[in-house]
Amino acid sequence: MSQPGADLAIRMARAAFNTALAAGDLAAIRPLLAPDCVLVTGTDSAVLSGRKAQLAAWKAEFAARVRTTYVRTPETVTVSAVEPIALETGRWEGLRDGAREAGGNYSAKWREVGGSWVLEAEIFVTL
Repeated sequence: MSQPGADLAIRMARAAFNTALAAGDLAAIRPLLAPDCVLVTGTDSAVLSGRKAQLAAWKAEFAARVRTTYVRTPETVTVSAVEPIALETGRWEGLRDGAREAGGNYSAKWREVGGSWVLEAEIFVTL
């Protein structure tokens, strides 16, 4: 069931997500998130459950007077041969005024829905 080009499509979706984070563009983030997506934060393991909760968190982050910009850099994308899902692993960092404030590793689960790849789950670890 693995589709050709899935690795590239997921990497492009991740690049679009990074661009949207840098621009503070909620409208660009929304279609990259599954309705029931889950995000587990890197330091305190807070759980953001659902697209609405994640968009609200990003909205608050974008409104901060001094904002941290988050970048996720994929190292591997493993596409399932039996389901329209994939696992992305990589490194993340939070930058404030261009300086690294925090960072670590992450894993993300993607699902292909209607020809597009969306995030179902992400877990971050601060290292």
